[in-house]
Amino acid sequence: MALFQTSVLKQHLKLQDTATVDKAYKKYTKYFHNPTIQENIKNSKEEQYQAKFLDELFVNFLDYTLNPKPNFNITTEHKNQQGAGKADGAILKGETAIGVIELKGTNTKDLDNKKKAQTLQSQITQTEKEIDQMVYELYGLTEEEIKIVECS
Repeated sequence: MALFQTSVLKQHLKLQDTATVDKAYKKYTKYFHNPTIQENIKNSKEEQYQAKFLDELFVNFLDYTLNPKPNFNITTEHKNQQGAGKADGAILKGETAIGVIELKGTNTKDLDNKKKAQTLQSQITQTEKEIDQMVYELYGLTEEEIKIVECS
């Protein structure tokens, strides 16, 4: 299955500088088409290769800046807004994630159940926050008192 529709990809590529794309693609193929590197990636656990993947693909080939460098626009272990967990990485515009990166091994199974579990966890987290707010209101806690409670 393609990552992007061919028509969308062609339209976007027409807007790019050909020399820049060619240079990046040569760097990409030299690294990712290397049989030894391909085999090492296949044999690595997701956690082992995660940071290197972000660095190789997004920093070296696509010119993103990885956190903690100044003015970074890509980061690792990005917590989503619903609190359901962390994405392996995120592309940022300012402080807003405009894309998330999830790496999965070729042997990962049952992604639908994992997604359902994440959704359920998100709902539980949201419900817990709502209950906390009701308790804070019930006891008339100030913002300062709420911060003390949440930090303990």
